[in-house]
Amino acid sequence: MAHRPTASFLIVLLIVFSSFVPRVACGGAADARNVILVLSDDHRYDFLGFHPGAPQWLETPTMDFMATQGAYISKAFVSTSLCSPVRASILTGQYMHRHGIVDNQRPEPPGTVLFPQYLQRAGIATALVGKWHMGHDDDSPRPGFDHWVSFRGQGEYVDPELNVNGQRRRFEGYDADVLTAEAIRWLGEERPKDRPFYLHLAFKAPHYPFQPAARHKGRYVGKPIPYPDTMARTEGNYRTQPRWVRERRYSIHGIDHMETGRYDQDPVPSFEDWYYSYCEAIHSIDENLGRVIDYVKQHGLADSTMVIYMSDGGFHMGEHGFYDKRAAFEPSIRIPLLVWAPGLIKPGTRIEQMVQNIDLAPTVLQAMNVRPPQDAAWAGASFLPLLCGQTVPWRDYVLYEYHWEWNFPATPTMLAIRTEEFKYVYYHGVWDSDSFHDLVNDPAERHNLIDVPAYQDKIKTLRATMFADFEARGGLNAPLRIPAGERLDQRKLP
Repeated sequence: MAHRPTASFLIVLLIVFSSFVPRVACGGAADARNVILVLSDDHRYDFLGFHPGAPQWLETPTMDFMATQGAYISKAFVSTSLCSPVRASILTGQYMHRHGIVDNQRPEPPGTVLFPQYLQRAGIATALVGKWHMGHDDDSPRPGFDHWVSFRGQGEYVDPELNVNGQRRRFEGYDADVLTAEAIRWLGEERPKDRPFYLHLAFKAPHYPFQPAARHKGRYVGKPIPYPDTMARTEGNYRTQPRWVRERRYSIHGIDHMETGRYDQDPVPSFEDWYYSYCEAIHSIDENLGRVIDYVKQHGLADSTMVIYMSDGGFHMGEHGFYDKRAAFEPSIRIPLLVWAPGLIKPGTRIEQMVQNIDLAPTVLQAMNVRPPQDAAWAGASFLPLLCGQTVPWRDYVLYEYHWEWNFPATPTMLAIRTEEFKYVYYHGVWDSDSFHDLVNDPAERHNLIDVPAYQDKIKTLRATMFADFEARGGLNAPLRIPAGERLDQRKLP
Protein backbone atom coordinates (compact mmCIF):
# COMPACT_ATOMS: atom_id res chain seq x y z
CA MET A 1 0.00 0.00 0.00
CA ALA A 2 1.49 3.35 -1.03
CA HIS A 3 1.77 6.06 1.58
CA ARG A 4 1.39 9.74 0.79
CA PRO A 5 4.35 11.74 2.18
CA THR A 6 3.46 14.07 5.04
CA ALA A 7 3.95 17.83 4.83
CA SER A 8 6.71 17.61 7.44
CA PHE A 9 8.54 14.94 5.43
CA LEU A 10 8.37 17.07 2.28
CA ILE A 11 9.71 20.05 4.22
CA VAL A 12 12.65 17.96 5.46
CA LEU A 13 13.42 16.92 1.87
CA LEU A 14 13.34 20.58 0.84
CA ILE A 15 15.80 21.46 3.60
CA VAL A 16 18.16 18.65 2.59
CA PHE A 17 17.96 19.71 -1.07
CA SER A 18 18.62 23.38 -0.25
CA SER A 19 21.80 22.45 1.63
CA PHE A 20 23.33 20.80 -1.45
CA VAL A 21 25.72 23.05 -3.36
CA PRO A 22 27.17 21.63 -6.59
CA ARG A 23 30.88 22.21 -6.99
CA VAL A 24 30.79 23.28 -10.60
CA ALA A 25 29.84 26.93 -11.06
CA CYS A 26 28.34 28.39 -14.25
CA GLY A 27 31.02 27.13 -16.56
CA GLY A 28 33.36 25.14 -14.35
CA ALA A 29 36.29 25.79 -12.03
CA ALA A 30 37.71 28.38 -14.43
CA ASP A 31 34.78 30.63 -13.55
CA ALA A 32 35.77 30.83 -9.86
CA ARG A 33 35.79 34.46 -8.74
CA ASN A 34 37.12 36.71 -6.06
CA VAL A 35 34.15 38.12 -4.16
CA ILE A 36 33.54 41.58 -2.70
CA LEU A 37 30.36 41.80 -0.61
CA VAL A 38 29.31 45.41 0.07
CA LEU A 39 26.71 45.60 2.81
CA SER A 40 24.79 48.74 3.75
CA ASP A 41 22.53 49.26 6.76
CA ASP A 42 18.75 49.80 6.41
CA HIS A 43 18.69 50.57 2.68
CA ARG A 44 15.18 49.60 1.58
CA TYR A 45 14.47 47.74 -1.64
CA ASP A 46 12.84 50.49 -3.68
CA PHE A 47 15.21 53.40 -2.98
CA LEU A 48 17.29 52.76 -6.10
CA GLY A 49 17.53 55.34 -8.86
CA PHE A 50 16.23 52.92 -11.50
CA HIS A 51 13.35 51.58 -9.37
CA PRO A 52 9.90 52.85 -10.37
CA GLY A 53 8.95 53.25 -6.69
CA ALA A 54 11.92 55.47 -5.80
CA PRO A 55 11.78 59.25 -5.44
CA GLN A 56 12.30 60.54 -8.98
CA TRP A 57 15.23 62.67 -7.90
CA LEU A 58 17.22 59.96 -6.04
CA GLU A 59 20.64 59.40 -7.66
CA THR A 60 22.31 55.98 -7.45
CA PRO A 61 24.45 55.80 -10.61
CA THR A 62 26.64 52.93 -9.37
CA MET A 63 23.69 50.77 -8.40
CA ASP A 64 22.05 51.63 -11.72
CA PHE A 65 25.28 50.51 -13.44
CA MET A 66 25.28 47.20 -11.54
CA ALA A 67 21.68 46.57 -12.63
CA THR A 68 22.34 47.30 -16.31
CA GLN A 69 25.75 45.63 -16.52
CA GLY A 70 25.09 42.79 -14.09
CA ALA A 71 22.13 41.25 -12.31
CA TYR A 72 19.26 42.78 -10.35
CA ILE A 73 17.42 40.47 -7.96
CA SER A 74 14.02 42.15 -7.84
CA LYS A 75 12.60 40.12 -4.96
CA ALA A 76 15.29 39.92 -2.28
CA PHE A 77 14.38 39.45 1.38
CA VAL A 78 15.91 39.15 4.81
CA SER A 79 14.85 36.37 7.15
CA THR A 80 14.84 38.76 10.13
CA SER A 81 14.87 42.54 9.74
CA LEU A 82 17.26 43.49 12.54
CA CYS A 83 20.98 44.32 12.35
CA SER A 84 22.68 41.54 14.30
CA PRO A 85 20.42 38.61 13.32
CA VAL A 86 20.64 39.55 9.63
CA ARG A 87 24.42 39.78 9.67
CA ALA A 88 24.62 36.43 11.42
CA SER A 89 22.30 34.88 8.82
CA ILE A 90 24.45 36.23 5.99
CA LEU A 91 27.63 34.85 7.52
CA THR A 92 26.25 31.49 8.68
CA GLY A 93 23.64 30.73 6.00
CA GLN A 94 21.17 30.00 8.82
CA TYR A 95 17.90 31.40 10.13
CA MET A 96 17.92 33.30 13.41
CA HIS A 97 16.43 30.39 15.34
CA ARG A 98 19.44 28.29 14.30
CA HIS A 99 22.35 30.70 14.85
CA GLY A 100 20.82 32.07 18.07
CA ILE A 101 21.57 35.78 17.62
CA VAL A 102 18.15 37.27 18.28
CA ASP A 103 18.88 40.88 19.25
CA ASN A 104 21.53 43.59 18.95
CA GLN A 105 22.85 43.23 22.49
CA ARG A 106 24.81 40.00 22.54
CA PRO A 107 27.71 38.48 20.58
CA GLU A 108 27.50 35.30 18.56
CA PRO A 109 27.25 32.11 20.68
CA PRO A 110 30.47 30.13 21.21
CA GLY A 111 31.13 27.72 18.38
CA THR A 112 29.37 29.80 15.71
CA VAL A 113 30.94 28.98 12.35
CA LEU A 114 31.09 31.73 9.70
CA PHE A 115 31.45 30.94 6.01
CA PRO A 116 34.73 32.95 5.68
CA GLN A 117 36.27 30.24 7.87
CA TYR A 118 35.60 27.76 5.06
CA LEU A 119 37.21 30.19 2.62
CA GLN A 120 40.29 30.51 4.81
CA ARG A 121 40.67 26.75 4.96
CA ALA A 122 40.60 26.71 1.15
CA GLY A 123 43.52 29.16 1.02
CA ILE A 124 41.48 32.29 0.21
CA ALA A 125 42.58 35.63 1.66
CA THR A 126 39.78 37.21 3.70
CA ALA A 127 39.13 40.67 5.12
CA LEU A 128 36.35 42.41 6.99
CA VAL A 129 36.17 46.19 6.88
CA GLY A 130 33.30 47.93 8.62
CA LYS A 131 30.32 47.17 10.79
CA TRP A 132 30.21 43.88 12.67
CA HIS A 133 27.56 44.53 15.36
CA MET A 134 27.24 41.08 16.85
CA GLY A 135 27.95 41.91 20.44
CA HIS A 136 27.12 45.57 20.86
CA ASP A 137 30.42 46.65 22.43
CA ASP A 138 32.65 43.88 21.12
CA ASP A 139 34.55 44.67 17.94
CA SER A 140 37.44 42.27 18.50
CA PRO A 141 38.67 40.32 15.46
CA ARG A 142 36.60 37.25 14.67
CA PRO A 143 37.50 33.86 13.21
CA GLY A 144 37.52 33.64 9.44
CA PHE A 145 39.19 36.96 8.67
CA ASP A 146 42.89 37.48 7.98
CA HIS A 147 42.45 41.25 8.12
CA TRP A 148 40.06 43.08 10.46
CA VAL A 149 38.91 46.71 10.55
CA SER A 150 35.76 47.30 12.58
CA PHE A 151 34.12 49.39 15.31
CA ARG A 152 31.93 49.02 18.38
CA GLY A 153 28.17 48.77 17.95
CA GLN A 154 26.66 51.26 15.55
CA GLY A 155 29.89 53.24 15.28
CA GLU A 156 30.20 56.93 14.43
CA TYR A 157 29.38 58.74 11.21
CA VAL A 158 32.29 61.18 11.47
CA ASP A 159 35.92 60.59 12.56
CA PRO A 160 35.35 56.94 13.58
CA GLU A 161 37.52 54.99 15.96
CA LEU A 162 38.39 51.67 14.33
CA ASN A 163 39.80 48.42 15.62
CA VAL A 164 42.52 47.53 13.11
CA ASN A 165 43.64 43.98 13.76
CA GLY A 166 43.26 44.49 17.50
CA GLN A 167 44.72 48.00 17.68
CA ARG A 168 42.47 51.08 18.07
CA ARG A 169 43.01 54.05 15.79
CA ARG A 170 41.08 57.27 15.20
CA PHE A 171 40.43 58.18 11.57
CA GLU A 172 39.33 61.53 10.17
CA GLY A 173 36.45 61.79 7.75
CA TYR A 174 33.04 60.36 6.91
CA ASP A 175 32.64 56.75 8.00
CA ALA A 176 31.89 55.30 4.55
CA ASP A 177 34.76 57.23 2.97
CA VAL A 178 37.16 55.96 5.62
CA LEU A 179 35.98 52.35 5.36
CA THR A 180 36.21 52.38 1.57
CA ALA A 181 39.73 53.79 1.74
CA GLU A 182 40.72 51.02 4.17
CA ALA A 183 39.16 48.36 1.94
CA ILE A 184 41.00 49.67 -1.12
CA ARG A 185 44.23 49.89 0.87
CA TRP A 186 43.90 46.19 1.76
CA LEU A 187 43.15 45.30 -1.85
CA GLY A 188 46.15 47.24 -3.13
CA GLU A 189 48.78 46.97 -0.40
CA GLU A 190 48.12 44.14 2.04
CA ARG A 191 46.21 41.49 0.11
CA PRO A 192 48.31 38.48 -0.90
CA LYS A 193 48.43 38.79 -4.68
CA ASP A 194 48.96 35.07 -5.27
CA ARG A 195 45.65 34.01 -3.69
CA PRO A 196 41.97 34.61 -4.45
CA PHE A 197 40.26 36.96 -2.00
CA TYR A 198 37.00 37.66 -0.20
CA LEU A 199 36.34 41.22 1.03
CA HIS A 200 33.42 41.97 3.34
CA LEU A 201 32.83 45.75 3.32
CA ALA A 202 30.03 46.83 5.67
CA PHE A 203 28.92 50.46 5.90
CA LYS A 204 27.10 52.15 8.78
CA ALA A 205 24.97 54.27 6.46
CA PRO A 206 22.14 54.88 5.96
CA HIS A 207 21.34 53.76 9.54
CA TYR A 208 19.28 56.14 11.69
CA PRO A 209 19.98 58.94 12.55
CA PHE A 210 20.62 59.35 8.84
CA GLN A 211 23.76 61.30 8.05
CA PRO A 212 25.27 61.72 4.59
CA ALA A 213 28.79 62.85 3.80
CA ALA A 214 29.07 66.59 4.40
CA ARG A 215 29.48 67.20 0.67
CA HIS A 216 26.00 65.76 0.06
CA LYS A 217 24.15 67.36 2.99
CA GLY A 218 21.17 69.32 1.67
CA ARG A 219 21.50 67.88 -1.84
CA TYR A 220 17.81 66.97 -2.03
CA VAL A 221 16.20 69.54 0.28
CA GLY A 222 13.00 70.88 -1.22
CA LYS A 223 12.45 67.99 -3.62
CA PRO A 224 8.89 66.56 -3.74
CA ILE A 225 8.34 63.70 -1.29
CA PRO A 226 6.03 60.84 -2.31
CA TYR A 227 4.28 60.36 1.05
CA PRO A 228 2.94 56.80 1.44
CA ASP A 229 -0.83 56.41 1.57
CA THR A 230 -0.65 54.34 4.76
CA MET A 231 1.20 57.08 6.63
CA ALA A 232 -1.94 59.08 7.41
CA ARG A 233 -3.40 58.77 10.90
CA THR A 234 -6.84 57.88 9.59
CA GLU A 235 -9.50 55.34 10.43
CA GLY A 236 -9.22 53.83 6.96
CA ASN A 237 -5.53 53.00 7.41
CA TYR A 238 -6.05 51.18 10.72
CA ARG A 239 -9.58 49.74 10.43
CA THR A 240 -8.43 46.20 9.66
CA GLN A 241 -4.84 46.25 10.95
CA PRO A 242 -3.91 44.46 14.21
CA ARG A 243 -4.03 46.72 17.25
CA TRP A 244 -0.28 46.57 17.74
CA VAL A 245 0.26 48.28 14.36
CA ARG A 246 -1.66 51.36 15.47
CA GLU A 247 -0.02 51.33 18.90
CA ARG A 248 3.50 51.15 17.46
CA ARG A 249 2.80 54.48 15.78
CA TYR A 250 3.15 56.03 19.25
CA SER A 251 6.28 54.09 20.21
CA ILE A 252 9.92 55.02 19.74
CA HIS A 253 9.58 53.45 16.26
CA GLY A 254 6.56 55.48 15.20
CA ILE A 255 6.66 58.73 13.26
CA ASP A 256 4.61 60.50 15.94
CA HIS A 257 7.25 59.76 18.58
CA MET A 258 10.58 58.70 17.09
CA GLU A 259 13.84 59.42 18.87
CA THR A 260 12.79 62.63 20.59
CA GLY A 261 14.85 62.41 23.73
CA ARG A 262 14.50 60.62 26.97
CA TYR A 263 11.72 59.99 26.57
CA ASP A 264 9.99 62.79 24.74
CA GLN A 265 10.91 66.33 23.83
CA ASP A 266 8.40 67.76 21.39
CA PRO A 267 8.40 68.60 18.60
CA VAL A 268 9.12 65.34 16.86
CA PRO A 269 11.98 65.51 14.31
CA SER A 270 10.93 66.75 10.91
CA PHE A 271 9.85 63.87 8.68
CA GLU A 272 10.97 65.81 5.62
CA ASP A 273 14.43 66.52 7.05
CA TRP A 274 15.19 62.91 7.82
CA TYR A 275 13.67 61.73 4.53
CA TYR A 276 16.11 63.94 2.61
CA SER A 277 19.01 62.87 4.86
CA TYR A 278 18.19 59.21 4.28
CA CYS A 279 18.32 59.70 0.51
CA GLU A 280 21.54 61.73 0.76
CA ALA A 281 23.12 58.97 2.86
CA ILE A 282 22.15 56.41 0.18
CA HIS A 283 23.80 58.64 -2.41
CA SER A 284 26.94 58.72 -0.24
CA ILE A 285 26.95 54.91 -0.13
CA ASP A 286 26.46 54.69 -3.88
CA GLU A 287 29.45 56.96 -4.42
CA ASN A 288 31.67 54.73 -2.29
CA LEU A 289 30.38 51.60 -3.96
CA GLY A 290 31.48 53.28 -7.19
CA ARG A 291 34.97 53.75 -5.78
CA VAL A 292 35.20 50.00 -5.15
CA ILE A 293 34.04 49.10 -8.65
CA ASP A 294 36.38 51.67 -10.20
CA TYR A 295 39.30 50.10 -8.33
CA VAL A 296 38.32 46.64 -9.58
CA LYS A 297 38.15 47.92 -13.16
CA GLN A 298 41.36 49.95 -13.05
CA HIS A 299 43.48 47.20 -11.53
CA GLY A 300 42.63 44.37 -13.89
CA LEU A 301 40.33 42.53 -11.49
CA ALA A 302 37.00 42.91 -13.29
CA ASP A 303 37.15 39.58 -15.14
CA SER A 304 38.05 37.66 -11.99
CA THR A 305 35.85 39.34 -9.39
CA MET A 306 32.20 39.30 -8.38
CA VAL A 307 30.84 42.39 -6.57
CA ILE A 308 27.64 41.95 -4.56
CA TYR A 309 25.68 44.84 -3.09
CA MET A 310 22.91 44.33 -0.54
CA SER A 311 21.44 45.78 2.64
CA ASP A 312 20.96 44.21 6.07
CA GLY A 313 17.26 45.12 6.08
CA GLY A 314 14.65 47.48 4.78
CA PHE A 315 13.23 50.55 6.47
CA HIS A 316 9.80 52.09 6.89
CA MET A 317 9.62 55.66 5.64
CA GLY A 318 6.23 56.50 7.12
CA GLU A 319 4.34 53.39 5.97
CA HIS A 320 1.70 52.46 8.59
CA GLY A 321 3.01 55.36 10.68
CA PHE A 322 6.35 53.58 11.19
CA TYR A 323 9.97 54.28 10.87
CA ASP A 324 12.58 51.55 11.54
CA LYS A 325 12.08 47.90 10.52
CA ARG A 326 11.44 44.64 12.50
CA ALA A 327 7.87 44.13 11.21
CA ALA A 328 6.99 41.76 8.34
CA PHE A 329 5.66 44.49 6.05
CA GLU A 330 7.35 44.78 2.64
CA PRO A 331 9.37 47.97 3.33
CA SER A 332 10.98 46.18 6.29
CA ILE A 333 11.79 42.75 4.85
CA ARG A 334 12.74 43.60 1.25
CA ILE A 335 16.24 44.74 0.31
CA PRO A 336 18.23 45.75 -2.77
CA LEU A 337 20.44 42.97 -4.16
CA LEU A 338 22.73 43.58 -7.13
CA VAL A 339 25.56 41.45 -8.54
CA TRP A 340 28.19 42.48 -11.09
CA ALA A 341 30.61 39.94 -12.57
CA PRO A 342 31.74 40.73 -16.14
CA GLY A 343 32.05 37.66 -18.33
CA LEU A 344 30.03 35.55 -15.92
CA ILE A 345 26.72 37.39 -15.59
CA LYS A 346 24.96 38.66 -18.69
CA PRO A 347 24.38 42.44 -18.57
CA GLY A 348 20.80 43.36 -17.75
CA THR A 349 20.01 40.06 -16.03
CA ARG A 350 16.86 40.36 -13.92
CA ILE A 351 16.00 37.62 -11.45
CA GLU A 352 12.37 37.33 -10.39
CA GLN A 353 12.71 34.38 -8.00
CA MET A 354 12.58 35.11 -4.27
CA VAL A 355 16.12 35.22 -2.84
CA GLN A 356 17.02 35.63 0.84
CA ASN A 357 20.04 36.64 2.91
CA ILE A 358 20.44 33.00 3.97
CA ASP A 359 21.38 32.28 0.33
CA LEU A 360 24.52 34.45 0.41
CA ALA A 361 26.84 31.96 2.11
CA PRO A 362 26.28 29.07 -0.33
CA THR A 363 26.34 31.49 -3.27
CA VAL A 364 29.70 32.97 -2.31
CA LEU A 365 31.24 29.55 -1.75
CA GLN A 366 30.01 28.27 -5.09
CA ALA A 367 31.22 31.41 -6.86
CA MET A 368 34.67 30.82 -5.31
CA ASN A 369 34.55 27.08 -6.13
CA VAL A 370 34.80 26.08 -2.46
CA ARG A 371 32.82 23.09 -1.23
CA PRO A 372 31.50 23.50 2.31
CA PRO A 373 31.69 20.60 4.76
CA GLN A 374 28.58 18.45 4.97
CA ASP A 375 27.76 19.72 8.45
CA ALA A 376 27.34 23.27 7.10
CA ALA A 377 23.66 22.37 6.46
CA TRP A 378 22.74 25.69 4.87
CA ALA A 379 19.17 26.88 5.34
CA GLY A 380 19.51 28.68 2.01
CA ALA A 381 20.73 27.68 -1.44
CA SER A 382 23.17 29.12 -3.96
CA PHE A 383 21.52 31.45 -6.45
CA LEU A 384 24.61 31.47 -8.68
CA PRO A 385 22.82 29.31 -11.30
CA LEU A 386 20.07 31.94 -11.47
CA LEU A 387 22.70 34.65 -11.99
CA CYS A 388 24.06 32.63 -14.90
CA GLY A 389 20.66 32.23 -16.54
CA GLN A 390 20.21 28.58 -15.65
CA THR A 391 16.83 27.02 -14.82
CA VAL A 392 16.98 25.26 -11.46
CA PRO A 393 14.38 24.21 -8.87
CA TRP A 394 13.67 27.12 -6.54
CA ARG A 395 11.51 28.01 -3.54
CA ASP A 396 8.00 29.31 -4.01
CA TYR A 397 7.83 31.08 -0.65
CA VAL A 398 10.10 32.72 1.91
CA LEU A 399 9.92 32.55 5.69
CA TYR A 400 10.37 35.41 8.13
CA GLU A 401 10.86 35.45 11.90
CA TYR A 402 11.25 38.16 14.51
CA HIS A 403 11.28 37.72 18.28
CA TRP A 404 10.03 40.37 20.69
CA GLU A 405 12.80 42.49 22.21
CA TRP A 406 12.83 43.72 25.79
CA ASN A 407 14.56 46.88 24.54
CA PHE A 408 11.88 47.80 21.97
CA PRO A 409 8.67 46.07 23.10
CA ALA A 410 6.23 47.68 20.64
CA THR A 411 6.77 44.99 17.98
CA PRO A 412 5.56 41.47 18.89
CA THR A 413 7.09 38.11 18.09
CA MET A 414 6.01 37.13 14.59
CA LEU A 415 6.39 34.39 12.02
CA ALA A 416 5.49 35.01 8.39
CA ILE A 417 5.28 33.23 5.07
CA ARG A 418 5.32 35.15 1.79
CA THR A 419 4.53 33.78 -1.64
CA GLU A 420 4.44 35.66 -4.92
CA GLU A 421 0.82 36.63 -4.28
CA PHE A 422 0.09 36.47 -0.56
CA LYS A 423 1.54 36.99 2.90
CA TYR A 424 0.37 35.46 6.16
CA VAL A 425 1.76 36.76 9.47
CA TYR A 426 1.27 35.05 12.83
CA TYR A 427 1.70 37.20 15.97
CA HIS A 428 2.67 35.34 19.13
CA GLY A 429 2.03 36.36 22.73
CA VAL A 430 -0.37 39.23 22.06
CA TRP A 431 -4.19 39.34 22.17
CA ASP A 432 -4.59 40.49 18.62
CA SER A 433 -5.49 39.39 15.10
CA ASP A 434 -3.05 37.87 12.62
CA SER A 435 -2.44 39.43 9.19
CA PHE A 436 -3.13 38.27 5.66
CA HIS A 437 -2.40 40.44 2.63
CA ASP A 438 -3.08 40.15 -1.08
CA LEU A 439 0.21 41.52 -2.44
CA VAL A 440 -1.00 41.65 -6.04
CA ASN A 441 -4.07 43.80 -5.46
CA ASP A 442 -2.86 45.61 -2.34
CA PRO A 443 0.95 45.96 -2.53
CA ALA A 444 0.88 48.65 0.19
CA GLU A 445 -0.62 46.08 2.61
CA ARG A 446 -3.25 48.58 3.66
CA HIS A 447 -6.06 46.03 4.02
CA ASN A 448 -5.76 43.07 6.36
CA LEU A 449 -7.96 40.31 4.89
CA ILE A 450 -7.58 37.83 7.75
CA ASP A 451 -11.35 37.65 8.38
CA VAL A 452 -12.54 37.64 4.75
CA PRO A 453 -14.41 34.34 4.14
CA ALA A 454 -13.18 33.92 0.56
CA TYR A 455 -9.56 33.68 1.76
CA GLN A 456 -9.96 31.23 4.65
CA ASP A 457 -8.77 28.16 2.74
CA LYS A 458 -5.69 30.01 1.48
CA ILE A 459 -4.95 31.31 5.00
CA LYS A 460 -5.21 27.81 6.49
CA THR A 461 -2.92 26.38 3.82
CA LEU A 462 -0.25 29.05 4.29
CA ARG A 463 -0.45 28.79 8.06
CA ALA A 464 -0.03 25.00 7.96
CA THR A 465 2.87 25.22 5.49
CA MET A 466 4.63 27.87 7.55
CA PHE A 467 4.38 26.01 10.84
CA ALA A 468 5.36 22.68 9.25
CA ASP A 469 8.46 24.28 7.75
CA PHE A 470 9.50 26.03 10.97
CA GLU A 471 8.84 22.85 12.97
CA ALA A 472 10.95 20.75 10.60
CA ARG A 473 13.78 23.23 10.97
CA GLY A 474 13.53 23.34 14.78
CA GLY A 475 12.35 26.92 14.62
CA LEU A 476 9.40 26.93 17.05
CA ASN A 477 11.33 27.47 20.27
CA ALA A 478 11.01 31.15 21.14
CA PRO A 479 14.24 32.29 22.82
CA LEU A 480 14.34 33.98 26.21
CA ARG A 481 17.28 36.21 27.02
CA ILE A 482 18.29 38.07 30.18
CA PRO A 483 17.39 41.74 29.55
CA ALA A 484 20.42 43.80 28.49
CA GLY A 485 20.89 47.33 27.23
CA GLU A 486 18.50 50.28 27.38
CA ARG A 487 14.72 49.84 27.41
CA LEU A 488 12.83 52.36 25.25
CA ASP A 489 9.24 51.49 26.01
CA GLN A 490 7.36 54.74 26.54
CA ARG A 491 4.18 55.37 24.54
CA LYS A 492 3.47 58.85 23.28
CA LEU A 493 -0.22 59.65 23.76
CA PRO A 494 -2.20 60.31 20.56
